[in-house]
Amino acid sequence: MQGSLWADTQNKENTSRAPEIDITELENLFSVASASDGTSKGGGRRGSKINKPEKIDLRRAYNCEIMLTKIKIPLPDMLNAILALDSSALDIDQVENLIKFCPTKEEMETLRNYNGDKGMLGKCEQFFLELMKVPRVESKLRVFSFTISFSNQVNDLRSNLSTINDATREVKESAKLRQIMQTILTLGNALNQGTARGSAVGFKLDSLLKLSDTRARNNKMTLMHYLCKLLAEKMPELLDFDKDLVHLEAASKIQLKSLAEEMQAVSKGLEKVEQELTASDNDGTISSGFQKVLKNFLDTAEAEVKSLTTLYIEVGRSADSLSLYFGEDPARCPFEQVTQILVVFMKLFKKSRDENEQAADAERKKLEKEALKEQAAASSSGKKEVVDADRIKLNFRNQLHAV
Repeated sequence: MQGSLWADTQNKENTSRAPEIDITELENLFSVASASDGTSKGGGRRGSKINKPEKIDLRRAYNCEIMLTKIKIPLPDMLNAILALDSSALDIDQVENLIKFCPTKEEMETLRNYNGDKGMLGKCEQFFLELMKVPRVESKLRVFSFTISFSNQVNDLRSNLSTINDATREVKESAKLRQIMQTILTLGNALNQGTARGSAVGFKLDSLLKLSDTRARNNKMTLMHYLCKLLAEKMPELLDFDKDLVHLEAASKIQLKSLAEEMQAVSKGLEKVEQELTASDNDGTISSGFQKVLKNFLDTAEAEVKSLTTLYIEVGRSADSLSLYFGEDPARCPFEQVTQILVVFMKLFKKSRDENEQAADAERKKLEKEALKEQAAASSSGKKEVVDADRIKLNFRNQLHAV
């Protein structure tokens, strides 16, 4: 403390001491209010009216009120947007949140049995009461959510299915890939000459991945390097076969099982739409607008799903045909495995091709450097011979002069 600010304040002779404080004023302004002051210490939700009846679980009600702050339209307008399936008023996230906060049967029963002033209820209770005006509101919200996401869901599915179709077609139609596969078969038969495997008519697709593991005796190159070297010398036009397979890598990342699940989700969603449309016949005038909009959606959606289903079946056959094209059983070597093997092979091939080119460039530069050295040495040797000849001539002249 000695020498510090606080030590100085204890010095009676210090002129920069604090001013005198009016303790009474300070206490009146800042002291904690006692219980007798009538200040509320708890009870009720924040911002709620005094003695406001609470009919919903506090935590759920609080979270519901937070959710409602993100919806900037009045409750009646929100209800109209739901019944009109108006995605310009409510987006997918808002609709999903509304689904989470739909009143349960117990909560609806509690509110129906409440005989007090409903205007005194909290925001959550008011929200629930508004939703309760619509028959099967949760079902309608789920239908609303489906209609919003339907277009993107169908487009994504169609895009993935088309990618699979395109990749399959590109692989099967690539003459360059076919020639490379035949070259690999020829190499394999040559290496296995004199054995039972020396006259193979084909090979397992995963053998493509072993080309980079098979090394030459000098350990300087792999069979993949040799394949690329052979093609570069004999058929260089095949080296860019990967340009034929534009959609292959994208297709290799698609799981047919996931597509099947997405197709099922779309079909189930459409069934729910049909069920709600039928059920809303008995809702009365409140659902008349909802029915009209939903029927229009259903007419378009059914045609979309029918077209998508046809494409899905076609793609399933196409995917199996790719396995069969390579002589594989689709059950044991499905589309996903085929495309993944081909993608890895394509990358390993490209890597070996590039390494061969780099090695060739390095060798060429080395030879050029050696040639330059030899040329420089020859040039230097030539100059030396000229100098020696000049010296001989000079000595000869000197001797003549001496005579």
